[in-house]
Amino acid sequence: MSTIPFVKDFEFEYGKAKQLSPLVTRVIANNPGPFTYTGTGVFIVGDKEVAVIDPGPNTPEHVNALYTALEGKTVTHVLVTHHHIDHSPMAAPLAAKYGCKVYGYGQQPQLPDGGEIRLEAGDDLTFKPDVEIRGGQVFEGNGWTIEAIHTPGHTSNHMCYALQEENTLFSGDHIMGWSTSVVSPPDGNMADYLRCLNIIKDRNFDIIRPTHGPAITDVTPFVQAYIDHRLHREIQIAEALGDGLTTINDIVARLYADIDKRLHPAAAHSVLAHLIHMEETGRVNCRGNKTLKGEYALCA
Repeated sequence: MSTIPFVKDFEFEYGKAKQLSPLVTRVIANNPGPFTYTGTGVFIVGDKEVAVIDPGPNTPEHVNALYTALEGKTVTHVLVTHHHIDHSPMAAPLAAKYGCKVYGYGQQPQLPDGGEIRLEAGDDLTFKPDVEIRGGQVFEGNGWTIEAIHTPGHTSNHMCYALQEENTLFSGDHIMGWSTSVVSPPDGNMADYLRCLNIIKDRNFDIIRPTHGPAITDVTPFVQAYIDHRLHREIQIAEALGDGLTTINDIVARLYADIDKRLHPAAAHSVLAHLIHMEETGRVNCRGNKTLKGEYALCA
């Protein structure tokens, strides 16, 4: 298995707009954490008439910084990757200020009773795009063209956005340079996640800009390493089951012994996603419901 070549170091200053390319400027919100890394990176695409991707949290400090970065510009589109509170709360206020619309796949889906509790920074329960979009839709502005790509896996409503003029993918949380992404059932789905990683790999982007952390410039090997990591994790889970482990807690303790225990709950959700994927592909049986508390075994 190839090791994921994580990229963690980059220069930034909270609240200061930094031009990254001829068409892309970024403002990073001061909301660092175990799931946001250094904070939410808000991308401004274009010059005078711009699209804003993942406008971030609705906090006074960040609002002021974002409006300062947008002085002299007109926002024509607000594009949201998904409904987490580090990505979407500023979308509606920003669109209202500029008289434009918020675009996204949809609001948080209604999960069935007994669904797993979401992790990470939390859900933005108020998020609802003005316009629900689907993969393949294209948005055009003055000098820029952005294609929406539906990438379920991290969440079912996750969208990535491709800037055609710079062959750049804004990947939200689907791919991050500094860490793997959490896949948390039932809204998160490992089969979808792996399928969409392969779609992204086959697009041959020149650069990936995640919402958190630095850009990924050696794209194809990085995405392949992401895929290999997930497939190798399923081999490790199968080995743990073969050694007699039956619970997710025991599997996490074995496979994630070298990481901060505060991240073990997130790891448990991803292990659950893997186990569900392995059950769907005929490799694992579950005794009872497929939840964090279920018992699992290899198929005979």
